Amino acid sequence: MKSVLIVDDSRVSRRILRNMLEVVGFEVAGEAINGKEGFEQYKKLSPDVVTMDITMPEMNGIDALKLIREYDPEAKIIIITAAGQDEKRDEAIRSGATAFVTKPYDNQKIIDAINNC
Repeated sequence: MKSVLIVDDSRVSRRILRNMLEVVGFEVAGEAINGKEGFEQYKKLSPDVVTMDITMPEMNGIDALKLIREYDPEAKIIIITAAGQDEKRDEAIRSGATAFVTKPYDNQKIIDAINNC
């Protein structure tokens, strides 16, 4: 069973993701409300996979992605963000994102992305 850390400033998005992941058998190791907290949680929890929003207060998802990948070059990070952010997607991929899924997301795309990690 893969453990997942959910990093998103939206409580609603975190709850939707948590419910969807738990229903299909993933363990939600923890949640964080911004990139800074996400990095701290990653170090503490060592999840198998991270789902990361891009636009968040305090530290955005791209900066958190870079920090996590610096800390753990093998980290598996799936960027989940609003549609139409091609430039952000490209930067996320260059920075080491494992996959990129746009909101509103298709549950199967997220499940497939996690399974492919």
